[in-house]
Amino acid sequence: MKIVLAVDGSKCTKKALAFLVTHENLAGEGDEVLVLNVQPALPPRVRSAVGAQVASEYQTEEAEKVLKPISRFLDKHPIKYRTEWVVGQPAEQVLRAVKKFKAHIVVMGTHGHGLLGRAVMGSVAQKVVTESEVPVLLVK
Repeated sequence: MKIVLAVDGSKCTKKALAFLVTHENLAGEGDEVLVLNVQPALPPRVRSAVGAQVASEYQTEEAEKVLKPISRFLDKHPIKYRTEWVVGQPAEQVLRAVKKFKAHIVVMGTHGHGLLGRAVMGSVAQKVVTESEVPVLLVK
């Protein structure tokens, strides 16, 4: 099975990661996990003010802050994985990665903001659940 594990470095990410490694029927021998981090695009004014190289270095550093601890953790488990980071809107990039990776399932943590929170600021998890063509496992 191919799994996209969407990560943002939050407590919810840690819970989803723990769930994944403790359920061998989900990510066991022969399965592949794509650990995906999505960095937000910098506003054009910021990008032009600091320059493309500085902006790219910043996003790389931020992605590595999320992905390195996850890699260290996964290295201790018998799970075949790779990490990747992209820039863009989180839900859209997760859905794009599902198609590109030909994933069978998405695993992600949810912040659980509730109905009011989703109405005010939207929800990455809600959009992924609604638009995904594969099952989505939300870990709270």
